[in-house]
Parts: sequence; structure tokens; C-alpha cells
Amino acid sequence: MTTVAGDPVARIAAWTRRWSAILPLLAAELIVWLGFGALLPVMPLYFTANGVDLATLGVVVAAWPAARLVGEPVFGWLADRVPRVPLMIAGNVLAGIFLFLPLVFVGAVPFIVLRALAGLATALYDPAARGYITDATPADRRGEAFGLYGAAQMGGLLLGPAIGGLGSAFFGGVGFIFVFGAISSFVAAAAIALRVRETPRPEVVPGPRQRHAAMDLTEFPHEPGHLVSRASPRADEAGTGSDDRAETGRFGPIPRSLANRLLVAAILFTIGGNFAAGTYEVIWSLYLSGLGAGLDLIGLTFAMFGLPVLVLSPAFGRRSDSGGVAIYLVAGTVLPVVAALIYTVIQDPLLAVPLILVEATGFAMFNPVLFSIVAAGSPAGRSSTAQGVFGAAGTLGFVVASLLAGVLADIDIRLPFYVFAAVMTVFTVAAFAVGGRWLVSRPLIETEARAA
Repeated sequence: MTTVAGDPVARIAAWTRRWSAILPLLAAELIVWLGFGALLPVMPLYFTANGVDLATLGVVVAAWPAARLVGEPVFGWLADRVPRVPLMIAGNVLAGIFLFLPLVFVGAVPFIVLRALAGLATALYDPAARGYITDATPADRRGEAFGLYGAAQMGGLLLGPAIGGLGSAFFGGVGFIFVFGAISSFVAAAAIALRVRETPRPEVVPGPRQRHAAMDLTEFPHEPGHLVSRASPRADEAGTGSDDRAETGRFGPIPRSLANRLLVAAILFTIGGNFAAGTYEVIWSLYLSGLGAGLDLIGLTFAMFGLPVLVLSPAFGRRSDSGGVAIYLVAGTVLPVVAALIYTVIQDPLLAVPLILVEATGFAMFNPVLFSIVAAGSPAGRSSTAQGVFGAAGTLGFVVASLLAGVLADIDIRLPFYVFAAVMTVFTVAAFAVGGRWLVSRPLIETEARAA
């Protein structure tokens, strides 16, 4: 059977071949987020129904990112030095256990401890997963790859609340949601164990500068092959021909240190963006409940947040691979900030649905570009370490926002929205100041013609 260029079967086959290295991990990410999506609308209501006051709720929510703040740099460093697949499996198995246990151990202290342990488990998984995607993806496809990664997560967020709502109704309680969250993590661990394989980076280009390839592994003179290949510049990053191009990627010089403008700018962006996540996880369900929304509408708002990210993230990521990124970073800040300010004046909770679509469209632009900036700012052989540092910075924003949100909401439920809008704006301006011309005047991944 022959196919023509416009044959959808041929296009699907080509797309599958292109992303074959990361498709199993994307599927696992979707499964994990089905469980997270089911749990997110319910957890604040469950915690407060079991004796947690509003101020303490901020501490309970902050325990998860606080643990990630400590764990992600450590586990990211580890993931660059040992096989990543076992780390991803262990992280999901442990997360499933700790997501289930709040049904068994009830109260503010057990909730804080279990949330912290769940945060450590996800910190074991996430830098390894993002580092795997970075190393398994060509440099000029990373924006699209992380767009697909975000789409997989939001697919779970879109479907998870519906599954949780139907399951709770059928089984007569929210206990189903915690069980479902645990099972989804176990299934994701099984999918990774069965289908994800350590993928070495492409062969290095021979050249006089190749001696720099293993500079991050000098303490380990007998590294196994899968680690040496991670530490070597990719063939498409190393360039060909002249001696000085051997250390130049398509974006420019490959960073030799984590202290570079791209990574620092990405850290500032993610602190501002994660301030939103920390704020909303504490107050969103309670805010809508105060406007008269039921659990069905609250779940719908979480699903609607996932829809634009699911549909648009791969496209925005693909565009950022071939064009400038400043517009996506600016729009990715402006849309969530404007939505946050409008949330404070609505009276009908149904109006939150269209506003969420606007806000989520901003994050659909923002996140894949941000992961691409991190990948471009990762020194050779340290992609998981860079992802761990980046993730820890984001969780720092999440922690501070979670702690502030509970306290501010005790004064006025609208105050956390104002603070988030101000913080994200300030950190975006600071990130552009640090990133400078690299973010404003150039494509993130330069074309071969310009690199030559």
C-alpha cells in the first residue's frame, strides 16, 4: 500500500516516528495527571472539612513544594549520574502511596507530613523526566517537545476532574479520588518500567575540542556509556568544521556553568509563574465556593484550564523553535495577570470559566518556551541538574505563595489575586533584564544558516 503526502495515516506514522523516544514518557505523564487532576479540586475542601483552618491550609499546601524545593536540585544532580528510568519508577510508586494515605491518617500534622513526602517523591521523578526529554530531543524541537509534555499533563487535568466526579458519585464519597490518584501513579510507574528506555544522546562530532565533552564527569573516570553520552555535546550542537564551532550550539556557545543568563532568566520567570500555582491551589476552590459554586463547577474550572494548554502548547512550542520568544513570554505574563485582577470583581462563578480559558492560553504560550530556555541554558551532561535547579526555583515561588495566600485570604479572599499579579509582573521584568538581547532580539534556537 502506498501513501501520498497528504495521507493522514502517513502523517500520523511520521509524527509517531519523530517522537518515538519520548512518547512512552508522555503517556505516563498523562496517566499521572489524571490522578492529580481528580485530586486538585478536592484536596483543599477535604483538608478544611477535616479540621484544617484557612491559615494552616496554606502550610499544608506549601509542604508539597517545600519538599520539592529541597529535593529537586539533589535528585536532578543524581539523575545526571545514574540511570533515570529507576528514579522515575520509584518516584511514581512513592507518590502513589503518599497520595492515598491522607484517607488513613487524618489531621493537620499528618496532612503536612504526607504532602511533604509526596513532594519528595515527585521531586525524584520530575527532573529525571524533564532531563530525559531534553537529551532525547533535537535542539530545534525542544520547544515543541515540551509543548507536548505540557499537553500530556493538561490532558490529565482536563479528564481527571470528570473521572473523579463520576467516581465519587458512583462510590459515594471522595475516598474514590484518593484511591484513583494512587492507582494512576502506580500505572504510570508500570508504563515507564515497560516502555521507557535510557536513550543516549546522538554521537559526538569528532574534533580537537572533544576533550571538553566529559569535563563535568572528571570525578568519574570510568563512567558507563549512557552517562558519557549524556555529557557529550550533541552532533547538531557541536557543529562541524572549525575548531571554535565545536563548542557552539545552534543557540550560541553551550554553557559550561549553571550560572548563565538563560538559566537565571528562566528561574526568575518560573518563580513568578509558580506564584500563581501556589496561590490558586490554596484559595481557588474556596473562592468559588464563596461565590456559590458547587464541586461540579469547581472541577469544570480545573478542566477548562487544561483545555487551551492541551490544544495550544505544542503549536506555541513549535513556533518558539523557529522564531523569537519575547512575544510568548510577554503574553504569557499579561494574560494570567489580567485574568487574576478580573477574578476579584466577578459575582457569578460561571464567569470564571471564560476567564480561565484566557489565563490558560497565556500559560500555553509561557511554559513550553520556558522549558526551551532551560534546555538551552543547560551545560552538557547536566540537563537534569539544570531542570532540578529550575524546578526548585519554581517551587520556591509556590511555597511563598501558598504561605501568603492562606494568611492574606483570612484578611480578604481577593488579596492573594492582587499579590500574585504584582509578583508575576515584577519577576517577568527582572527576567527580561537578565536575559537581555537573548530573549528579545533572537530566535531561541537559531537556524543553521545563522549558526553558520
